[in-house]
Amino acid sequence: MKYDLIVIGSGPGGYVAAIRGAQLGMSVAVVERAELGGICLNWGCIPTKSLLKSAQVLEYAHHAADYGVKIENATPDFDAIIARSRGVADKMSKGIQYLFKKNNITVIEGHGKLTADKTVEVTNAAGEKTIFEAQHIVLATGARSRQLPNIPQDGKRIIGYRQALTLDHKPESMIVVGSGAIGSELAYFYNAMGTKVLLVEFMPTILPLEDEEVSKQVGRSFKKAGIDVMVKSSVESVESGEGLLKVNIKNKKGEIEVHEAEIVLSAVGISPNVENIGLEELNIEMERGRVKVDDYYRTNVEGVYAIGDIVHGPALAHVASAEAICCVEHIAGVHTEPIDYTNIPGCTYTTPEVASVGLNEAKALEAGYEIKIGKFPFTASGKASAAGANEGFIKLIFNAADNTLLGAHMVGMNVTEMIAEMVLARKVKATAHDIIKTVHPHPTMSEAVMEAAAAAYDEVIHI
Repeated sequence: MKYDLIVIGSGPGGYVAAIRGAQLGMSVAVVERAELGGICLNWGCIPTKSLLKSAQVLEYAHHAADYGVKIENATPDFDAIIARSRGVADKMSKGIQYLFKKNNITVIEGHGKLTADKTVEVTNAAGEKTIFEAQHIVLATGARSRQLPNIPQDGKRIIGYRQALTLDHKPESMIVVGSGAIGSELAYFYNAMGTKVLLVEFMPTILPLEDEEVSKQVGRSFKKAGIDVMVKSSVESVESGEGLLKVNIKNKKGEIEVHEAEIVLSAVGISPNVENIGLEELNIEMERGRVKVDDYYRTNVEGVYAIGDIVHGPALAHVASAEAICCVEHIAGVHTEPIDYTNIPGCTYTTPEVASVGLNEAKALEAGYEIKIGKFPFTASGKASAAGANEGFIKLIFNAADNTLLGAHMVGMNVTEMIAEMVLARKVKATAHDIIKTVHPHPTMSEAVMEAAAAAYDEVIHI
């Protein structure tokens, strides 16, 4: 019952930590109380992308005539779409099982809790407790939907993102509270299915963390698609009784509007799973509700580490995975560099897609940079025109002092597949002219990156 490494949680932080530890010669065990793969594979990233793909296919069918194809009476089979999504998630979870077996990783089913120096107590479904020991313990317990007192979730009519993935019928109407990536993606999906959707956002724009021009473009696209959007607004209370829910919303004028809906989806962020995992027993230091760690994810207790949504930083799957590798390689004595949190890409998989990295225009100016901005619209892209996807643009922000890339902001088809080039450009400190002189294939959406860089220096060809 002794291991070199025990990981509590098997999400994109936990399972990556386990596999990397095994690759580096450690004996590894993973403690998991639910499905392997955690929230991301089972209730987040993967199943939502499956739903969004179904919505995209439906939209293609509805607009098939634009491509010279006749399709009549294309309608969504909601139950089949949900079933496909669950099937995709199940397949991915089984893939983690395979990887664990391949790397000789032991899976311990149950709830894991730190109990003393280098020990983990696991309580299984029957309530039986077993003690395991390890030289190193990585906490990767993830997060859950954040609960607001004025929007009390009952899991049936007032729901979080998890229930939104498995509704037993397509609701006629839905109010989505919060327009971050989760809220915007689910608002887009249910609207595409035929649900009447109202999206409520407290900030002045939807997707408030994105560059303002990008957020406004998505707002226009949503309204064009039939999604009602209220910004500078907040849900004050939800009245539940027979019939539709009555939702009291304070609008931008400070007035209360009453809206009715069959479902209210709360998508106002996440809460880290830090309860009942032994933090208090070991006096592990916390900071603003999350575990305090150093650059290599060490807590103040020797041999205990924490990664992912329970530490500070963007609550993103790819961040958790990167932290896992950094943490475990440091444990193994492999040279590794701390993660640069200023160079983390963010993606939202609506239609149009959104992707960004680095500083937006407002933050670049706030930081005191003199900047050069280049924009290239997809209306000028041959590939976008051929694909029937002219919505959106590429916006690049450069430091005028040395021509390096401060930020990249994209909205349009497939931009989530294009942002990695910009992450690499920032990592290697590529200049605008490095990007301009990098030959991009034609015709592709990625040409817009080269053209946007050229636009910042008055060298653009196609606009």
